[in-house]
Amino acid sequence: MLRLGPFTLANPYVLAPMAGVSEMPYRVLAFRMGAALCPTELVSSQGLMRANQRTLMYLRFDAQVEKPYSLQLYGGDPEAMGLAASVGRSHGAQLLDINMGCPVKKVTKNGAGSALLSDPPRAAAIVRAMREASGLPVTCKIRSGWDARSRNYLQMAEALQEAGCAGLAIHPRTREQGYSGSADWSVIADVKRHFPELPLFGNGDVKSCEDARRMLETTGCDFVMIGRAALGNPWIFRELTGGEPPTPEERCALVLEHFHAHLAFVGDPLGAVRSFRRHLGWYAHGLVGAAVFRARVNTLDAPEAVADAVRAFFATADRASNPGAASEEEQDVDYRAALG
Repeated sequence: MLRLGPFTLANPYVLAPMAGVSEMPYRVLAFRMGAALCPTELVSSQGLMRANQRTLMYLRFDAQVEKPYSLQLYGGDPEAMGLAASVGRSHGAQLLDINMGCPVKKVTKNGAGSALLSDPPRAAAIVRAMREASGLPVTCKIRSGWDARSRNYLQMAEALQEAGCAGLAIHPRTREQGYSGSADWSVIADVKRHFPELPLFGNGDVKSCEDARRMLETTGCDFVMIGRAALGNPWIFRELTGGEPPTPEERCALVLEHFHAHLAFVGDPLGAVRSFRRHLGWYAHGLVGAAVFRARVNTLDAPEAVADAVRAFFATADRASNPGAASEEEQDVDYRAALG
């Protein structure tokens, strides 16, 4: 039985919180395909306290599908994070997650994200403040350290566990690495050896179903947090839980469903079309003719025209038979914008 705080999760496969991806429409699709948990993308504690309308948009969720609803917050001040946690609970959050791993400078310069790796006592204080203010279980997402000279993931795990952290996700790269090089999965195994009772999410370099299963087997982690492999591929959760990959017709229907849900979520047709282009690139990745399709939809602004292009391409598109061609097209697909 897989437990996280008071919740029992159906399986060990979790959608990673990703900027511009982990919005309500995509979380709903991932849950339906079998993901056990789908945290929101990182939400600013300051924006939440100020009731910023754009920030509040990220809190929208489907109470019928998103069970439990996990809200990821970022910030560097314990008091502010406590207040934000209370606001999050008032908007329906059942789990709170703290982003302590984002390497982006605009986040770290304010003492948030992976900046907290350099200050374990402050990181622990944030966990305590959020638990006390909200009464909700609090999980954390960290990296292996700030740089190669300060890989303090065990110190961080100890401080967070003592503060009452209900679960820990670790991306085994340093902040300095960003997303370069390879994720060191031995770090995940090391954390599990030292803290066997702490529910542990492994994350990093999971590019396929085989990678997800191998991470579970080789590291002993309780959950696998899937990021890049889930971009444009919510079916990965179905496949991991015994289902089949999508047919072209099914893929087309789901892309259209996601597109129309995204239009409704954003509210502004032009803004929604433009922000959905990255999803179309991810959905098309690995399919014959993907590069031509991406070039075409990147010129379209009308929702009806985009929907027509989706029907024309995805209803019959199939996987490329030449892996080399697929890898060349991958170079044109921007993954890191989502991974932050």
